[in-house]
Amino acid sequence: MDFSQLPSILTPDLGLIFWMTLAFLVVFFVVAKMGFSTIVKAVDERKRYVDESLEKAHKASERLENIKQEGEGILREARIRQAELLKEAAATRDQILQDAREKARKESERMINEAKAEIENEKVAAISSIRKQVALLSVGIAEKVLRNNLTDDKAQMILIDRMLDEVSVSDNKNFQ
Repeated sequence: MDFSQLPSILTPDLGLIFWMTLAFLVVFFVVAKMGFSTIVKAVDERKRYVDESLEKAHKASERLENIKQEGEGILREARIRQAELLKEAAATRDQILQDAREKARKESERMINEAKAEIENEKVAAISSIRKQVALLSVGIAEKVLRNNLTDDKAQMILIDRMLDEVSVSDNKNFQ
């Protein structure tokens, strides 16, 4: 391969290499004295900022995980509390229904007993009224019969004796 035909930039002369190296070292020295500290400082600040951001992101992720776990715990507790409240409500409902049934049963018994007592009172009153009416009718009929039959003293005495015997026999039966 013949290097003579290549452009001079690809095959530099020794002088060109010297001046390029010298220019590079001067620029490097100037940059090293003035720019490297600024660049290193900026890179360090950027690194610190990135590290802080990563740390904050990690902490935020941990907090988010903790909040998520707390939320799940609170949700679990809320579900447990909800189940307890539902059990309590069902028990209260059952108790209220049982109390209402018992109260209705007692009230119906009371009403039945009152109705029976009222019926019994009405029955006694009706029987008493009927007895009074029968007694009045009997007295009226007896009076009319006696007036017709007892025109003489002998018939009156026989009737009185017979009635006394009947009364004493019925009194003896009632006392036994």
